[in-house]
Amino acid sequence: MKLVSWNVNGIRAVAKKNFALSVETMDADIVCIQETKANIDQLDDSLLHMGNYRSYFSSAERKGYSGTAVYTRIEPLSVSYGLGTDEFDHEGRTIELDFGTFILYNIYFPNGGRGPERVDFKLRFYDCLLDKVKKQVSSGRMVIICGDVNTAHQEIDLANPKANSKISGFLPEERAYMDKFRDQGWVDTFRMFYPDKKDAYTWWSYKTYARERNVGWRIDYFFVDEAHKSEVLSSEMLTDIDGSDHCPIIIEIRDR
Repeated sequence: MKLVSWNVNGIRAVAKKNFALSVETMDADIVCIQETKANIDQLDDSLLHMGNYRSYFSSAERKGYSGTAVYTRIEPLSVSYGLGTDEFDHEGRTIELDFGTFILYNIYFPNGGRGPERVDFKLRFYDCLLDKVKKQVSSGRMVIICGDVNTAHQEIDLANPKANSKISGFLPEERAYMDKFRDQGWVDTFRMFYPDKKDAYTWWSYKTYARERNVGWRIDYFFVDEAHKSEVLSSEMLTDIDGSDHCPIIIEIRDR
């Protein structure tokens, strides 16, 4: 079973850049999309009913901002939106799908780039998520978390770590929360297969031809709980697929 995560930086914009063809090429069972920047009433049938996928959308109350979507060939047992905490559930950042044999979270994590208050919001969001999924994992469920985490964990995860050490996305307190994810038993699936791989990024600034020069950040992740990491067969970046300032990432898990 193949699962994809992709920040498209505007689903209406990427639709004009062969989005449907890219999804067809990836041939994934489940495609998780972040930063849709659209409400459902702004989308045409080609995005709402794409191929043989069911679709689920969560939009921000603020138009043209944030938002997530999931396309899936497998019908979930249930779908819920948000983390269940009012503070974090107005921006369309979270879709939770229960497929019976596993739970999948598609999340567009907050960006802390607008100042200290937003960084604090981001860290509280991390805590809220960890509290929620801890209960599910402790009950024995397999849980997968994917999305744009908006933080590079280690120096190996961005091209210029020293120059960005005081920039949100690589602040010490943000990186400490990535340590917290790891310490609480969440496995970064890419590093599980490629612990020392350098120059592997998922986001590049549109400025200064950063993608062409591969001056990027790895801020998009698939996490799985420690008890089920053996269920993950591969984890890759699809850097040849463009249309956004992020590339899609993909994992393959055992059929469950």
